[in-house]
Amino acid sequence: MLKIYTFLFFLIFTSLSAEIVNKVEITGNQRVSNETIKMFADISNGDDFDSNDFNETLKNLYDSNFFNSIELKIEKNTLKIFVEEFPIIQNVSIEGIEKKKIKEELLENITFKPRTSYNKIFLLKDKNNITDILKKFGFYFSKTQILIKELEDNKIDLIYQIETGEKSRIKKITFLGDKIYKDKKLRNIIISEEYKFWKFISGKKFLNESLITYDIKLLKNFYLNKGYYNVKINSSFAKLIEQNEFELIYNINPGKKILFNEFKLNFPQDFNLANYKKINKYFEDLRLEPYSLNAVEKIIDEIQIITTNEQFESVNATIKENIFENKINITFNVVETEKSYIKKINILGNNVTSESVIRNQIIVDEGDPFNEILFSKSINNIKGLNFFREVTTKISEDKDDKSKTIDISIVEKPTGEIFAGAGTGTNGATVSFGIKENNYLGKGLSVDTNANISQESIRGRFAVNNPNYNNSDKSVNFSIQASEDDKLNTYGYKSTRTGFTIGTRFEYFDDLFFGISTENFVEDITVTSKASAKQKKMAGNYLDSFISLDFNLDKRDQKFATSKGYYSFYNIDLPILSDTGTLNNTYKYKYFTELFENNTSSFSLLLGSSFSANNKDIKLSERLFIPGSRLRGFERGRIGPKDGEDFIGGNYMSAINLSSSIPQIFENAQNLDLSLFFDAANVWGIDYDKSISENSEIRSSIGIGLNWTTVIGPLSFSLAQPITKADTDIVETFRFNLGTTF
Repeated sequence: MLKIYTFLFFLIFTSLSAEIVNKVEITGNQRVSNETIKMFADISNGDDFDSNDFNETLKNLYDSNFFNSIELKIEKNTLKIFVEEFPIIQNVSIEGIEKKKIKEELLENITFKPRTSYNKIFLLKDKNNITDILKKFGFYFSKTQILIKELEDNKIDLIYQIETGEKSRIKKITFLGDKIYKDKKLRNIIISEEYKFWKFISGKKFLNESLITYDIKLLKNFYLNKGYYNVKINSSFAKLIEQNEFELIYNINPGKKILFNEFKLNFPQDFNLANYKKINKYFEDLRLEPYSLNAVEKIIDEIQIITTNEQFESVNATIKENIFENKINITFNVVETEKSYIKKINILGNNVTSESVIRNQIIVDEGDPFNEILFSKSINNIKGLNFFREVTTKISEDKDDKSKTIDISIVEKPTGEIFAGAGTGTNGATVSFGIKENNYLGKGLSVDTNANISQESIRGRFAVNNPNYNNSDKSVNFSIQASEDDKLNTYGYKSTRTGFTIGTRFEYFDDLFFGISTENFVEDITVTSKASAKQKKMAGNYLDSFISLDFNLDKRDQKFATSKGYYSFYNIDLPILSDTGTLNNTYKYKYFTELFENNTSSFSLLLGSSFSANNKDIKLSERLFIPGSRLRGFERGRIGPKDGEDFIGGNYMSAINLSSSIPQIFENAQNLDLSLFFDAANVWGIDYDKSISENSEIRSSIGIGLNWTTVIGPLSFSLAQPITKADTDIVETFRFNLGTTF
């Protein structure tokens, strides 16, 4: 109503001629000074004042956001300004939110702050901000009321009363379109997950718009690495299907499969192409293989190695892609550019993470020539920390001195994890739990504590890892461990072990990692009264100190849900101070491939040895047994040499495993995964009693495995038929496990 009156007065005023203002009178103001009001009004004594000036003055005063209402009059060459000030906000409080993290984010993002002016036009904005933030935390049906408590001296308190309601659950995740891959496989790709009662700790089961956005990226990358260059996620939306329960739907159009065809690499003419034999071979190996984004990034990494040569201090690299029918030709152009230098690198947005942690991931430094490829790799390194929800960059160039200022802005995300797990199977029940923080105190430190309890053992571990010790690319790790293994009924002994490990790990060469550590333990071994004389001799207290060396070559396309590539791992424990002088060797190899669409097949090899360097008998707890997952169809640890009724293990072991997934048989059986497997293994070698039969015959089995996601939890079954076995072996044709980690 006030604005209508003001407008009518303006219409009347426009009919008047301009007047000279000889005086300005201001009334109604309590906090805002006359000088401040005159400044915003922009009127001085002696100014002409007409209809345009009236409108401009009114606009300027309202734009100051100091006043709830304003009235202007001119009487006898005097401009009279009547104002009503907005109330001042004394306190802002939030009710109905207990979680500190949510409350802090709400207070940070609402418009109204203490000691600022109150303007009701921002009420709706604040309500919308609160709604959006609460949706991010899974509360899609929240209600917000803003109460105003009037105080003296035109001051108020603002109270945000919030009813969050229950978190909105993801009841079902569905993939539509010509998606090619089974729903279960795609669910393993994305972060969001269906609500299950046993996942009571996981926050991924609640609807979260930011996670949905990230899910789309993960799905696109997955298809891009399977050859589907033109994949599109046509839509993603959440459909309310029950009270507070949603169905999350992704509509996928993969397009046709694209194969690599021709590669071309253009460098400056004066460069020796003989240096690129490796990358040219890489081109040949990829020809007619399905398009892969990871493969293209690998080529870029190889180019990066080349361009770090002195001849390429300042380069620009571009990629040109041309598709013909179902094949793609790719040209990599690398050209020398006018040299420019990095003047300044600014890190912005890191409230928790130490700046040094981020800068340790940056390959280039202030004062270095600017290199686009090295800079991109630096940003990828920062993203690889997995501490940040978002990493963005801005490059500003100073044309005078050809220098660049780089702003790296990050948005941090929670880095803590709580997990628990439970399972049961043919070998009894297991319970595990733990807490992990991947960015402790913002220093990039990983702190992990966990425990595992089963029918035969109790294990606990506390570990700390510094991935960039002393601002280097080397990691330093430390752990304390304690365990009790009660195997009196199965293997005839009980072991209580406590110790610590300290070591370092670093990338020695491309994808080749080297680790060295020292392991130190004290152990107490007891045996049953029915044990053999040789076993009883091994009872007692032991002190062991080792130097452990390991080499790990990792060439997998991705660490989880691997479909191609291989990894190779070797470890050796060298005794320093040991009562038995045990020397341990372990080698693992696993190769992945796709024999056909929607298939993952693998070959794995395990070799191990354990023997005494000083010709003593090794301890019962250090003897080797075939892991249960390596030899299905036989009871865990119940094959190989026996001393009386006890399976004692051996000094050597080996295992070969072949596995291949089976295409989906039933259209609606999205929760079922089938695979065929072949296992072959053996454990042999007896150092403490040569009269014991080693049963050196190779054990083998063939079978089918089933993973089934049910309402009571994930179930895994294996049905195996032994092919070759020894008379002393204990067969276990059927095996199941129920449980999960969350």
